[in-house]
Amino acid sequence: QVQLVESGGGLVQAGGSLRLSCAASGRTFSSAVMGWFRQAPGKGRELVATINWSGGSPYVTDTVKGRFTISRDNAKNTWYLQMNSLKPEDTAVYYCNARSIITGANYWGQGTQVTVSS
Repeated sequence: QVQLVESGGGLVQAGGSLRLSCAASGRTFSSAVMGWFRQAPGKGRELVATINWSGGSPYVTDTVKGRFTISRDNAKNTWYLQMNSLKPEDTAVYYCNARSIITGANYWGQGTQVTVSS
């Protein structure tokens, strides 16, 4: 059974930093795209960043470009979202995601709250 467990969320002042982690268990994602999504109150879930299992093609959405960085550690079956210069509008529940490019299977973590105070 595949499980994704996020950690690293919390309350931070504007301008601060947080690092989210997503630890996967139950399988190794050798051909997958890993990512981070977020959902703010009253809004839909939006894509924040993605990266291939090989570490290639890192992508971050324009609203966080220059502030957020996605990375992965295959040895730990874990990927990360480094969030710097946080803004109140970054407040949301952040979800990690893994999608197999072979089977299309989609896996989600339980979410971690990030709150940025002004």
